[in-house]
Amino acid sequence: MGVDNSLNMKQFRKDFRIEVACLTDEDMEFDMIGIDPAIANAFRRILIAEVPTMAIEKVLVANNTSEIHDEVLAHRLGLIPIKIDPRLFDYVAEGHKYNERNTVVFKLHAECPRPVKKKLHGAVEGVSQENFSLRKTVYSDELQWLPCGSELEKSGDSSSKPEMYTSFNCDQTSMSGFPDEASELTPPRIVLARLGAGQAIELEALAVKGVGKTHAKWSPVATAWYRMLPEVVLLKQIEDAKAEELVKKCPVNVFDIEDIGNGRKKATVSRPRACTLCRECIRDPSWRDSVSLRRVKDHFIFTIESTGALPPDVLFTEAVKILEEKCERVIDDYL
Repeated sequence: MGVDNSLNMKQFRKDFRIEVACLTDEDMEFDMIGIDPAIANAFRRILIAEVPTMAIEKVLVANNTSEIHDEVLAHRLGLIPIKIDPRLFDYVAEGHKYNERNTVVFKLHAECPRPVKKKLHGAVEGVSQENFSLRKTVYSDELQWLPCGSELEKSGDSSSKPEMYTSFNCDQTSMSGFPDEASELTPPRIVLARLGAGQAIELEALAVKGVGKTHAKWSPVATAWYRMLPEVVLLKQIEDAKAEELVKKCPVNVFDIEDIGNGRKKATVSRPRACTLCRECIRDPSWRDSVSLRRVKDHFIFTIESTGALPPDVLFTEAVKILEEKCERVIDDYL
């Protein structure tokens, strides 16, 4: 087919590079140049399914008189991003207890008080507005971190020493890597429930380490995707009225007008990266001999949108390490 898909490691080392176009606390866009599509797709799959994070796995409900069922509430809690470095923790092995090295415990106690009625000479005068609200919204920042472990006792023989759901040997605040403020562990203003007058929720939630292929709540990215770099080529010079017509055709402003003197102007490709290959510029068959839309086969624009558990640059670094470990295992198996 006239396409060389062979891999030359020496040439790959020479050509491959990464250029970061945009980096924030939640998003990252970068170019991977000189790489095979299979490798780009491997990074995408690893980011979605194999980079570990912390997420709420077990919810101990002591009281729930809200309209939300326990199972639905537990599911909502599981999807809250936990802003703790999972590299500080171990996986919870089957049959092992929850301890300070594999678990983070949160407590939630929220209630909506009933209206307070005032009495005057034995008769009800009315409802006081003080401490009165028909509804209360419960947000994620109301989760309280319990660095010493669970405060709920397991049911059992009352004569024996009470057993907690976790067995912490030390306060987690004394361990390196934890934030100073408990409020930093969860993003604020995520709605968990809305309580009516007299309703309450009291529970504990245990967060453990896991990966996205086990459950989506452990996936560290909202999405991770890539696209080939668009290449927009003008096959001939487009001038004057035709140039203005071409500029108006593009919905994302890929083309621009350049003055070439003597009152004349021509069309230029000023923002090829913005092209979405919507083909509006060549939808009319008469333009297909003037404009060509292509893709650069070894240049990928990669985008990572973090859920907030870890910064996107850290996620990509961890994905590289995981891919490296996979390659080492394959090499060891065949040597």
